[in-house]
Amino acid sequence: MKVIICGGGQVGWQIARHLSGERNDVTVVDMNADLVRRATDTLDVQGVVGFASYPDVLEKAGARDADMIIAATHSDEVNMVTCQVAHSIFGITRKIARLRAQSYLDAIYSDLYRRDHLPIDVVISPEKEVAEAALQRLAAPSTFDTESFMEGKAQLLGIALDEDCPVLNTPLRQLNELFTSLRAIVVGVRREGRLFVPEPGDQLFAADEVYVFVHSDDVVRTLDIFGKSSRKQERIIVIGGGNVGLAVAKALEARADRVRVKVIERNRAKAEVAADGLERTIVLNGDGLDMDLLAEANIDRADAVLAVTDDDKTNILAAIRAKQAGCPMAIVLVNDPTLLPIMQALDIDAYINPRATTVSSILRHVRHGRVRAIYSIGDAEAEVIEAQVLSTSPLAGRHIRDIDFPEGVLVGAVMKGDRVLKPTGDLRVDDGDVIALFCMTADVPEVERLLQVSIDFF
Repeated sequence: MKVIICGGGQVGWQIARHLSGERNDVTVVDMNADLVRRATDTLDVQGVVGFASYPDVLEKAGARDADMIIAATHSDEVNMVTCQVAHSIFGITRKIARLRAQSYLDAIYSDLYRRDHLPIDVVISPEKEVAEAALQRLAAPSTFDTESFMEGKAQLLGIALDEDCPVLNTPLRQLNELFTSLRAIVVGVRREGRLFVPEPGDQLFAADEVYVFVHSDDVVRTLDIFGKSSRKQERIIVIGGGNVGLAVAKALEARADRVRVKVIERNRAKAEVAADGLERTIVLNGDGLDMDLLAEANIDRADAVLAVTDDDKTNILAAIRAKQAGCPMAIVLVNDPTLLPIMQALDIDAYINPRATTVSSILRHVRHGRVRAIYSIGDAEAEVIEAQVLSTSPLAGRHIRDIDFPEGVLVGAVMKGDRVLKPTGDLRVDDGDVIALFCMTADVPEVERLLQVSIDFF
């Protein structure tokens, strides 16, 4: 497949790395020559320097015979015009655009939008993706990462292990023997900054961060086994009243169970917009780092604080201060992936990486075929891929123990019909089953081959 990626920033680079690694013909376009050079020097891609919306630039990028264009520059307007040019002049069949401005999103998602007027097949809103990720973190307060799979019947949980975790120093094989009815499996472990797929004989240690794939009905029991409580969130303070904070507050207001939310926003104009857009939520205009203001918001009585300003350092410091003031849980928005390893040392319970959520969302639409969901782990170190098994796949008709998976791959679950099953050696994978695989990035091409999903994207 021939793909043009417009925008060579972190999102564009990550998408280019994924797609080029799967032997697709990828061209990166950016007006910044340094970003284009970085992509061509580190990845097996071609590069074109110029404005992505210019027809002659897209011509140089090979738009005449491109199958897909992904517009992920920093400008909404450039992304929209790029898709229009790709459609009207070059006839590119699939167009994906990243849009940030709420005004554009409101128009596009309303009845006023017509594909013939603005031909974008898939709109990706980073703020919307981040807001949804924040709500998922709040729904699983004892985890640092979480994502739903298999129509909501299964979840991936990221759990940081404490000194009092009941299953420390226990081989994973023995865990399966102790809890035979538990539909959960440890698919990934991060230890001292290194992420790896564990062997059955591996043990878990304090300070490990583990990724557990679990049936949704067994989430509470799984958290209990790993020494985590599933406390209910009734009082939440959101620091940052921009698009993300406003979206989270609106969603919490709409929940059936009563949740008390307070929003702190430093910018007066944004605070007024947030106050106008919310019904029951209290909006405070001030600095989220101000201890007096946090005290006024009753931070010591809050169940969780969610720091989602556009500044990483402000989010981290606000979370630290909130925990020092007595708030038991802190979730932060962090754009810089190099800051993620220090989250646990700073006693921050969970984080959201907007680039990772955006990349995962775009890849979910790029790999259309039989792939139903993709979630990127950490700094694109691994992926969880949910896909339907084809009759022609090497997986079909074979027991899990007989499938030659790469070392960096583990099966998280198999769904037969509407039943999600824990993977065991004697479980047979059949045509039409849905399988969830945790795989290190280097093994993604082999997983694609086994699933036979890189053949047909549309």
